[in-house]
Amino acid sequence: MARKFIVEADGGSRGNPGPAGYGAVVLDPVTGEALAEAAEFIGTATNNVAEYKGLLAGLRAAYALDPEARIHVRMDSKLVVEQMSGRWKIKHPDMKPLAAEARTVFPPAQVTYEWIPREKNKHADRLANEAMDAGKKGKQWEPRDSRAALATATAAAPARSAAAQAADEAAEAAATAAAPPVGWGAPDLGVPATFVLLRHGETALTPEKRFSGSGGTSGSDPELSAAGRRQAEAAAAALAARGTVQAIVSSPLLRCRQTAEVAAARLGLEVRTDDGLREADFGAWEGLTFAEVRERFPDDLNAWLGSAKVAPTGGGESFASVARRVAVARDKLIARYAGRTVLVVTHVTPIKTLVRLALGAPPESLFRMELSAASLSAVAYYADGNASLRLLNDTSHLR
Repeated sequence: MARKFIVEADGGSRGNPGPAGYGAVVLDPVTGEALAEAAEFIGTATNNVAEYKGLLAGLRAAYALDPEARIHVRMDSKLVVEQMSGRWKIKHPDMKPLAAEARTVFPPAQVTYEWIPREKNKHADRLANEAMDAGKKGKQWEPRDSRAALATATAAAPARSAAAQAADEAAEAAATAAAPPVGWGAPDLGVPATFVLLRHGETALTPEKRFSGSGGTSGSDPELSAAGRRQAEAAAAALAARGTVQAIVSSPLLRCRQTAEVAAARLGLEVRTDDGLREADFGAWEGLTFAEVRERFPDDLNAWLGSAKVAPTGGGESFASVARRVAVARDKLIARYAGRTVLVVTHVTPIKTLVRLALGAPPESLFRMELSAASLSAVAYYADGNASLRLLNDTSHLR
């Protein structure tokens, strides 16, 4: 039987838009025990953006505990509850990508939503306030500093009045709320966390355009070819010339580690690995060309091309599943390398997924991007939760 978790989440903005933060807690539905907490100061944002960020954090914390669990979300934001339940349309441009991302964490059938009054959401409310208090001091909230569990019996200091929250949500529901400024009109949010995304160099499978993922039924983990090693050297030289990379994180698969180690030798840095950055598992399609898959598994391929939730034949990994783990890895890296530039050495699907999520693009956009071997892309992540695509598929260093 699937486990059940309660997720309580909240967010607040001291100014709307203003300094904002979120809080979320995963609870055992039987004992009420707090199984996980999350909170973050997110810079300048609206109440609703902070609330959606809290929802995302709570869902991801629950997913980390058990991806198969059934989730009951409780929030005092009627707007978020009604929109995520599908009863209200999402009209605000800042909410749409957040809601879409929230729906990728768990299959929608595993999640239910309930509105609760603010006085019953004290734990998450307190976490959000702790995050905003930390942000006021120029710091980020740390789990060891949390006193939210001790404070749920007393009223937490509100991020805004109930009347202000109600007015804000009514305005959003009517689609009259103005979007917070973005781009050149946005406030200075400081130095972003920047991911320089490097696809690994060629392997023997790359020129033939064969499916090459996390191993699948073949269990393969190909190394760089001679051409791939030359590409890795060229990419490393270009990165050294730019001189901005401060850390290196790689997929654990051999072709990425080899590419990352070449860059690390040039830059004088160590390589960390993150399992969330591995390529998708293509199951029985591993090692086959697209034409061979079309011939052997035509129905499965058509279904895969038609839905991000469909996995390749033989227990492969769907793009929706990849998106969930890549988003978790992304958030960990953003927190770890706030304000820094990190070289992320990974594969086609994770890079395309990071770009898609940054743009708020639909899953089918994955099929409309070209990523060459050893190409460079870049995404910057700001304190308000916005992302900016700065580069895509740069191969100038290979010419």
